[in-house]
Amino acid sequence: MNWYTEVLKKYAVFSGRARRTEYWMFFLINFIITFVLGFVEGLFKGPGVLGMVYSLGVLVPSIAVGVRRLHDTGRSGWWLLISFVPLIGAIVLLVYMVQDSQAAENSYGPNPKAAV
Repeated sequence: MNWYTEVLKKYAVFSGRARRTEYWMFFLINFIITFVLGFVEGLFKGPGVLGMVYSLGVLVPSIAVGVRRLHDTGRSGWWLLISFVPLIGAIVLLVYMVQDSQAAENSYGPNPKAAV
């Protein structure tokens, strides 16, 4: 849960680098919360308002941690836009997100693994 709160603390920080663990733990916890909200709304036959409000609330942190993750692999945050290319874009972005960090300092900052 610490990884999730760290991303929320850096709500709109688009500079720097994010470790692979930080990104994927945020993704996992975000997925679980979305699933639970959808399940609860399905039980009560709700219109899906809770899920939409939550999704809007974590939209900016999700983009910010994605940009920082791309920075960690040495790529510009603009590579997030490749996800708009059907199928191929999502696959390319997934490959970029699972790659390991650049070992040394890059133009986006020091290696976060070295700071730990």
